[in-house]
Amino acid sequence: MTPEALAPRLPSPLEEAPDERFARHGVRLLLKRDDLIHPDLVGNKWRKLVLNLRAAAGRPVLTFGGAYSNHLRATAAAGRLLGFPTIGVVRGDELAGRTLNPSLAQCAADGMRLHFVDRSAYRRKSAPDVLAGLLDLLGRDAYVVPEGGSNSLAVRGCTALGEELRGLADVVAVACGTGGTLAGLAGGLGPGQRAIGVPVLKGGFLGEAIRTLQYEAFGSATANWTLDERFHCGGYARTSPELEAFAADFEGRHGVGVERVYVAKLLFGLLTLAEQGAFPPGTRVAAVITGKP
Repeated sequence: MTPEALAPRLPSPLEEAPDERFARHGVRLLLKRDDLIHPDLVGNKWRKLVLNLRAAAGRPVLTFGGAYSNHLRATAAAGRLLGFPTIGVVRGDELAGRTLNPSLAQCAADGMRLHFVDRSAYRRKSAPDVLAGLLDLLGRDAYVVPEGGSNSLAVRGCTALGEELRGLADVVAVACGTGGTLAGLAGGLGPGQRAIGVPVLKGGFLGEAIRTLQYEAFGSATANWTLDERFHCGGYARTSPELEAFAADFEGRHGVGVERVYVAKLLFGLLTLAEQGAFPPGTRVAAVITGKP
């Protein structure tokens, strides 16, 4: 079976979200509902995986992630649905003897073979010697997809996101983990449009990573994107009472579930930018909803 057999909902819906907090600054908020693409391969996970799955052509897929990785869950689900083996290399060998958390338990239920490695080895997972050792142990014929799914094929897959929004928004914003979605999104936008990335991890490393991904995918980097590093709340999967209150309020206002690790930080960041006058009156801002609660 090919990925297209999963019948993704594309283009994903674009919905206006009337909100006086944005409107008072002359900003129209739109929600790009990538969370509705497919119930198991949610949001940017479909876009990042589709070309990689074609390239894998039914071979086992080996990939990487933390204990709560959305990417691992999506890859495992794709394997179950399309009938190919999946292997997940998980950060943290201390997890090997514990009861699986709900995220990893779902991966296992979907047939993913989980292999836990210590954090030092995980940091070196892309080094040729470490990767060769993993392949020797887990399967030499495996097709390797990097952490978060972000490689040149993933970036090319995400250009469709930008193309779907041509002429429909002035600014497109997305939460960023590894940067692949923003790299592709920016490459697909039309003239006069720009993209904003809201990193959900601290560290300030994403700019160079995104430029590298664009060079690998397109042969050059685009200049139509920026990052705002202020909204990570201290790091990946970390939150704050202010962010929790904002997310709950947004859900009540708009009837849309707000995923906390990525989407809440994106929407909170956009409201802050609107209040600070970052968008000229009349700006249409599309927020890409990449996950479900």
